[in-house]
Amino acid sequence: MKKLITYTVAAIAVISSGCSEDFLDSQPLTQVTEANFYKTADDAQLALVGCYDGLQRLNSVWNAFPVTSEWLSDNCFGAMGYSDGYGQQVIDEFDPTRSPGDVNLFDGNWSAYYQGIFRVNMLLSKLDDIAWGDNVSLRNSIEAEARFLRAYFYFDLVRLFEKVPLITEPTIENVPQSEPDAVYDLITEDLMFAAANASEEVTPGRVNKWVAKSLIARVFLFYTGYYQKADLAGKVTKADALNGLEEVIQSGHYGLVAEFKNLWPAASTSVSDDGTALQTTYAGKDNVETVFAIKHNITSNWNGNADGNHWLVMISLRVQSFPPYGKGWGGATVSKGLYDAFEPGDARRDASVIAIQEEGLAFDVKDQREYTGYSNKKYTNIANPDGQDVSEANGGVSFQISQYQDYVVMRYADVLLMAAELGSANAQDYFDEVRARAGLTAKALTPASLMEERRFEFAFEGIRYWDLLRQGLQTAATAVATNVEVMNGGSPATKTIKAENLMKTRGFQQIPNSQITLSGGVLKQNPGWE
Repeated sequence: MKKLITYTVAAIAVISSGCSEDFLDSQPLTQVTEANFYKTADDAQLALVGCYDGLQRLNSVWNAFPVTSEWLSDNCFGAMGYSDGYGQQVIDEFDPTRSPGDVNLFDGNWSAYYQGIFRVNMLLSKLDDIAWGDNVSLRNSIEAEARFLRAYFYFDLVRLFEKVPLITEPTIENVPQSEPDAVYDLITEDLMFAAANASEEVTPGRVNKWVAKSLIARVFLFYTGYYQKADLAGKVTKADALNGLEEVIQSGHYGLVAEFKNLWPAASTSVSDDGTALQTTYAGKDNVETVFAIKHNITSNWNGNADGNHWLVMISLRVQSFPPYGKGWGGATVSKGLYDAFEPGDARRDASVIAIQEEGLAFDVKDQREYTGYSNKKYTNIANPDGQDVSEANGGVSFQISQYQDYVVMRYADVLLMAAELGSANAQDYFDEVRARAGLTAKALTPASLMEERRFEFAFEGIRYWDLLRQGLQTAATAVATNVEVMNGGSPATKTIKAENLMKTRGFQQIPNSQITLSGGVLKQNPGWE
């Protein structure tokens, strides 16, 4: 039954897929079963849409990977409402004793990832049953996109939990956890196949070979850094990873958006002088800097359609609108330390951070936990001058689930900085290009200055924590540890994160107890979370 249910969702996921590109628009099917599906190339294309829908659904959980990554970093605190539970604090403090009953914080994530993996595995297992004729390139390209998505799913999982079940066939068997080397081996094989076989065409929301080459470099840097290895799974060397990035750069498909703030809807939007409308200089979705993004729109509903970016509301300002900023639940308040660390004149500070007092916002702190005076501006709800959420004004059922901002997985700026880190002959030029866009002068490229640059460039994009962790547990623990004054419900309080907690967990998160129970104890809990 589990196999049938998961497969049926994969086959008809296109019905609820709201991505705007033609590729993701299709007529719904009825009476689709494993017996009568996967016969034609069109069937394979439709199943691939279901795999992309599985990718989209990763962002339908409250603690989706990008948000969790920020909670874990030194950029943000868990925060939320003053009277809310302490699940976010369990995560950002690496401390199960903060809320001992919260043992299933990542259950929704775990299910979403393995449902997505099931969809991909089902499609891959059926490719040889399809009548491709002479269209071998189409078959290879579909396989390449599917395998990229599987690699993407597993890369998130292995970074969050390290030892996870490695499943490469559609199965309902009780599969034990694999060692991380085995997981990275599959990730590498899948990404290499995608890099060799995916299309060179740039289509919004779809995988191409440039996307795959970029992700190979990100995986290489994390794996070789955290595990202190010379290469990636014995298959990708440092030179290989760099060459892939140089090919992306030389492809001519991507570039930097001229003004940093125009990458982000809220940062590039303001209320008109007469106070009646919003005005924006937003570069738009799928701009020249977007190498890969998970697509979202306003068509989510309460009946299972999950097209929206559901986590956006988690990290928007706590239940108050200050147009163009909309209301949300107040998670991931921003560390004052990050705000103060930006160089004078760095355009990225004001484009990335809502400085509540500096911007003159009359924010009521009484319902906010871990108030710092700062919130993220890159991913935040947008409100019209009358305070109505823009998603609702355009027909969305609720600001809670109808947020339409894409999650940008990979930007061209990251390609440049990764190439610089990997030792490109043009490393200093790439580094300076990113800084110049931020309004800054040239600076000597060193390992320390590059990591600092990455923090400011990619704040709130789900990257910083993994950059810390790949420099070593002690480096990450030292950076994340804090003992700083915040405001809880309007009263002074101390926010404490202990370095020893991150060390005990080795930087990984709690495997849901519900999944351990379902496995009959086959799954084992990570150290520090027992």
